[in-house]
Amino acid sequence: MTQESIVPGELDDPAVRVTEVPEPGAVTIVVPTFNESANIRELLHQITESVPSRLPCEVVFVDDSTDDTPEVIYEAAKDCPFPVTVLHRDEPAGGLGGAVVEGMKAAGSDWIVVMDGDCQHPPSLVPELVATGERANAGLVVASRYIKGGSRAGLAGSYRVAVSRAATWLTKSLFPRRLHGISDPMSGFFAIRRSAVTADVLQPLGYKILLELAVRSRPRGVTEVPFVFQDRFAGESKSSAQEGFRFLRHLVGLRTASPVARMVGFGLIGATGFVPNLFGLWALTALGMHYVPAEILANQLGVAWNFVLIEHLLFRDRRRHRQWWDRVGRFALLANADLVLRIPLIALFVHRFDMSALSATALALVTTFVLRFVGTEALVYLPRGGRGGLESGRTARRAV
Repeated sequence: MTQESIVPGELDDPAVRVTEVPEPGAVTIVVPTFNESANIRELLHQITESVPSRLPCEVVFVDDSTDDTPEVIYEAAKDCPFPVTVLHRDEPAGGLGGAVVEGMKAAGSDWIVVMDGDCQHPPSLVPELVATGERANAGLVVASRYIKGGSRAGLAGSYRVAVSRAATWLTKSLFPRRLHGISDPMSGFFAIRRSAVTADVLQPLGYKILLELAVRSRPRGVTEVPFVFQDRFAGESKSSAQEGFRFLRHLVGLRTASPVARMVGFGLIGATGFVPNLFGLWALTALGMHYVPAEILANQLGVAWNFVLIEHLLFRDRRRHRQWWDRVGRFALLANADLVLRIPLIALFVHRFDMSALSATALALVTTFVLRFVGTEALVYLPRGGRGGLESGRTARRAV
């Protein structure tokens, strides 16, 4: 990742900068960009017109572009009365959400405002977001389209409006407590205190970083400010079906973050494994294979099915701890050990504790399931490291 900072000289009238600041502190505006070169000059112009006269600020662009966006930022920033930093990522890990986290790590202010680079989020609202947070002593201030005074007018077409409504309903249904007080969890425009962000617990995937922050960092004190979603100044929306699938994967990852939720998900995925297992058993016996070796082979289809789903839905964030082949081998060993362990357990329950065969089988299934889940967590997907603040990921600045 490369970084350049553009630090302006003194303004012609320093009083404009320092005498009309009604809000305490300063703000870092984090702008993730992907091929937004046509919007950069207008965005920096709007920020210049509305922010530095009321609030000391800096702007951090985190750029994943394949066009000339970094060069355009560099040239446009020369006329700005505030520092502008460009972080260009060669590998855009985590998508837009990952870019925002990188920008937060590079922030030098107590308040961080996240906004898009297409001018749909009005920079004139930045001072109000910070001032509202200070007055309410809040850790998170969300610019909402869904409270009085807000509007989603800039959403292009009924399809995007319907998708936005559905996504909002789904997220609030899945996280009623974590998103309490947030009417617009899909908003990409918000202010958050640096102290409210725990960078090491964040696992961004796609473009809904507010949802990630609200669920994992759990900022104390949330309030909202209405805003009107503007039309894009130039270019086209980056929303796509692929981003929609990433959003759904992100929701699953967030919802299964707790051990209990992961265990439930583990059980549901395991139940779906009966489908390929039974299909394989039917196909192999139809070809004339004896049912015992056929069941052993068919069980491997269920194991493979379960492994793929668990990898992508439950433990996506932990896959880096072991090589792929190592995870496959350990998972397969645990899954097949389940069969070997179950029969002795049933015999033990029947002969030692005088249980019926049906009750013993049910208890053995539950016991081996819990052991397999615990073993999968501990032996295949090691837990992540400890929590840490943004300071642990700060990036050194270089003035140009």
